[in-house]
Amino acid sequence: MKTCSICGIKKPLEDFYRAVGMRDGHRSECKSCNLANKRQRYATDPQKYIGMVQRWQAANPERVRASRKQRNARPEVKRLQRDAYYQRTYGISADVFDRLLQEQNGCCAICCARPTDIAQMHLDHDHRNGQLRGLLCFNCNQGLGQFRDDPSLLLRAIVYLRQRVDGPLRADPA
Repeated sequence: MKTCSICGIKKPLEDFYRAVGMRDGHRSECKSCNLANKRQRYATDPQKYIGMVQRWQAANPERVRASRKQRNARPEVKRLQRDAYYQRTYGISADVFDRLLQEQNGCCAICCARPTDIAQMHLDHDHRNGQLRGLLCFNCNQGLGQFRDDPSLLLRAIVYLRQRVDGPLRADPA
């Protein structure tokens, strides 16, 4: 037990930050008083502390990158990022995306391929009015895009493929 030098309350040592130079190995103020003091200093001059953080980040890019990578790997952070992306891009939540995927039995609406990762599924939408149509795998989504969402082009491609069932054209007629 130790008494905080600021609030005067007696608290267990776990409520104090460690400090090598102190006799008992802990700071004289408790964690809550220390944090309140930091918040007050930040409120008076936030640019000073923002600059300190930016300088540290510039001096330690590998530690910043490792920290961000570790944070972004956490499932709850991935979920928040997915949700923000879908809200920003399509105006829907990740819950709506997941419901659409469940309604499609977890597969592409065209080829029925099952993704190994949810990031492989793309929200297909009409580029003229933004209306969502379904979830597609990368290849099917790219295919529709390459045909510019034009049903007549897709029908012509079907006719072309059906005519070539017997084999490819020969370069030299024999």
